[in-house]
Amino acid sequence: MLVTTTNDLPGYRITAHIGLVRGVIVRSRSVLGNFGASIQSFFGGNITVYTRLAEQARQHAYDLLVDHAREVGADAVVAMRYDANEIMDGITEVLAYGTAVKVERL
Repeated sequence: MLVTTTNDLPGYRITAHIGLVRGVIVRSRSVLGNFGASIQSFFGGNITVYTRLAEQARQHAYDLLVDHAREVGADAVVAMRYDANEIMDGITEVLAYGTAVKVERL
């Protein structure tokens, strides 16, 4: 599956627009993760516990996006973006979305 943040794919021609595809994941921070992060924040710098959590959430949302694109018969996703919203304290929604398209190599 080809996925890009641009509106086109160099070397390919878009032959059909299928529509919006997305992957959504809702994640929470664990009590142990919060404890480890509070220790790291005391010393400053990168809080690796939260960095890992954010990266895992984005990857999971991306994987769900790709699954959705495959389900609707897409060859690629263009204009892919991420968005995140805090639903409540410690619970975050991560959304990966874009436009599913059919493409052919030039």
